[in-house]
Amino acid sequence: MWAKMEIRMRRDRQAGAFPVIMGILNVTPDSFYAASRCASADEVVRRGLQMVADGADMLDVGACSTRPGSTPASEEEELARLLPALEGIRQALPELPLSIDTFRPSVAAECIRRFGSLIVNDVSGGAAALAGVPYVLTCPTAAPEAFFAEQLPLLASKGVTDVILDPGFGFGKTVEENFGILSQLSALRRFGRPLLVGVSRKSMIYKTLGITPEEALNGTTVLHTFALLHGADILRVHDVREAVECLRLVQMLNRK
Repeated sequence: MWAKMEIRMRRDRQAGAFPVIMGILNVTPDSFYAASRCASADEVVRRGLQMVADGADMLDVGACSTRPGSTPASEEEELARLLPALEGIRQALPELPLSIDTFRPSVAAECIRRFGSLIVNDVSGGAAALAGVPYVLTCPTAAPEAFFAEQLPLLASKGVTDVILDPGFGFGKTVEENFGILSQLSALRRFGRPLLVGVSRKSMIYKTLGITPEEALNGTTVLHTFALLHGADILRVHDVREAVECLRLVQMLNRK
């Protein structure tokens, strides 16, 4: 049913099987959720190992915050943070699928040149796509069906065919728009591509509940449950153990 993805899952999963859990690693001083920030490559590796022990199937490493109101790091600073982190993770976890969270094509190209098989997770909606490289296409608008219908043929014409779809929760959308997209998530299955949902501790949760990102784990689990029941294939999360528990319970429901 799903488009074939040339990515390697953990050895204890069938290659290409979904749903899976993607752990978030931020080599940044200013990501919106403070507990996700890693100050060094060594800390990235330590947290990455813990995430895998908790059940993560893949890791997403970012070195340039895209939170609202932030000033992006320069390309040089992004690479200076990202490359040592990737080197450390590759040495510690050589078989684990890795994604790089970047909107810069030059950064993506340099990481691919150095480390080979990586997924490019690009919040820009297409700028960092590279031919022959698995790609996460993030929707920057409140109309993901229309956006994906337009962008997928354009990417294919450039040789980008292994595409994961991310509705882009929190990127240029109101709280109401975010919930509207999530409520209609199953409609995006028509594209036959894996669906990535990244709602972990985001403003659609903490603004609705009048809390902080640090208090938003319970709300995150609620939305993860809904997303899994309505077609999510990849959950991009800060809290791996809790997401794995959520996935296991939903899988038990789906067997009945």
